[in-house]
Amino acid sequence: MKEIFVVTHPEATHHVEGRVGGWFDSELTGRGVEQAQRIAAALAKRVQPGAALYSSDLRRTAQTAAAIGAQLELEPVWLTELREKTYGAGEGKHDAWFRERFVPPPPDGERMDHDEGLEGAETKLQWARRVYAGVEKILSDSPRQKIIVTHGGSATLVIARWIEMPLDALTHASFKVDSGSITRLVEDDYFHNHTVAHLNDTTHLSS
Repeated sequence: MKEIFVVTHPEATHHVEGRVGGWFDSELTGRGVEQAQRIAAALAKRVQPGAALYSSDLRRTAQTAAAIGAQLELEPVWLTELREKTYGAGEGKHDAWFRERFVPPPPDGERMDHDEGLEGAETKLQWARRVYAGVEKILSDSPRQKIIVTHGGSATLVIARWIEMPLDALTHASFKVDSGSITRLVEDDYFHNHTVAHLNDTTHLSS
């Protein structure tokens, strides 16, 4: 059996300050640091020696991966492809500023190449292609257990690539995952199906 644990970073400063994340390089709060330790402890019960650890290189995910790596004795592999969607000029701005300028995608029609009205922002298609390319690198590695530390938005794309959802099927796709969650993806050895075995597990945060 192959397993991938998709971890979303826990509470970061942009959350509590009401700022847009994206590539804005926020860090974990004190509470987030504690939550990262809880994530690491939960994974230590499930992950065997010989696993591999991959992470977005932004500070909040890097801190989360460092906590996991320290407890599991794993050295993170940093992948810029696992970063959150970039919101360009909107990154780090307060939510009110952002919402005055952001152009949400239409309910129908062109959603993947939609221009959100923010200079330098990725379209959903650009974002998806980037994350898919990162997951391709991860899947090509040999360890049967892998940990991916990423962001709430990008987690949807990691999961979508795992179930081999084509890019043109992503127009409305979204998997709801909370900060500090663990999602377990499995490939069985008989049918070789790609299963979302457990989505958005946060029980470790309150244990």
